[in-house]
Amino acid sequence: DAIAFSQGPGLGPCLRVGASVARSLSEKLEVPLIGVNHCVAHIEIGRLQTGCEDPVLLYVSGGNTQVIARKGGRYRVIGETLDIGIGNMLDKFARTQGIPFPGGPKIEKLALEWEKKNPVTSLDNIILPYSVQGMDLSFSGILTAAVQKISDGHSLEEVCWSLQEHVFSSCIEVAERALAHTGKKELLLGGGVACNERIRKMSELMCNDRGAVAYWPEKQYCVDNGTMIAELGRKMLKHNLVTKLEDSAIDPSMRTDHAEVVWN
Repeated sequence: DAIAFSQGPGLGPCLRVGASVARSLSEKLEVPLIGVNHCVAHIEIGRLQTGCEDPVLLYVSGGNTQVIARKGGRYRVIGETLDIGIGNMLDKFARTQGIPFPGGPKIEKLALEWEKKNPVTSLDNIILPYSVQGMDLSFSGILTAAVQKISDGHSLEEVCWSLQEHVFSSCIEVAERALAHTGKKELLLGGGVACNERIRKMSELMCNDRGAVAYWPEKQYCVDNGTMIAELGRKMLKHNLVTKLEDSAIDPSMRTDHAEVVWN
């Protein structure tokens, strides 16, 4: 037995509470302490749930947007957001329109309503800035532009639809480049935004065109959950990758490639 906890990355206050409880339980129960990498935990629960073996991960959450692939005993970040995470951007836009947290599911619903009412609509009618820089992305500009479109008289449903189409397309573009660069044939979605049915469909269409396969775990395992921490902790314990008390400090900015990956 062992006690696993998320050591980073993430919000400092949340990580601090989890780490404090984990240290206390580890000491009280006299079992090893295992600090896990939050991003790697998303990958491993996705692999467990879907059965994929060596995927490119498109990690789309509130605080992170990364494209990740395993190489040389690490999960390497080969593309990421240069400013804010995609989920954070969607939630910020939602707040400007009086939509409570979490805003992503409501934006998805409004976008779907627009699409049903306007089956032949075109993005030409509501273009937003599309920012892909090599393998990296940016979302702050499109957030500002989307709010401006509301001020210009576009309906909230139409803006939500256009916003989704633009930002998801940029993510899929970078993911496709990653598949081409690495030669991998599996794409795994992870993170809370991976619950969105539209990004799932776009991933599937792209992978079908490339002769690849798109995977995503059940929605309860896309969002942050205790099972993913436990699963990664189990793998680390099996390889005796435990955390000494003096090394258990949280790291809100922990990089995905910080974690050594020694399991299959």
